[in-house]
Amino acid sequence: MAVVKIIEIIAESDQSWEAAAQDAVNEAAKTVDNINQVYIDYFKGIVENNKIVRYSVNAKISFVVKN
Repeated sequence: MAVVKIIEIIAESDQSWEAAAQDAVNEAAKTVDNINQVYIDYFKGIVENNKIVRYSVNAKISFVVKN
């Protein structure tokens, strides 16, 4: 039986929501092995002068815990 753990990370990018999600996975992968899924809980855009300048995601990252 596999045990799966979920961590929550908020990440930002000045490029896109996809880049913010990838940044969240990249940061988690520095200390977590066996990442198998990322679930984006919400998206947020930071607006300046009527333009989105930063993209933010709340990412829930799951990974298998080894026994």
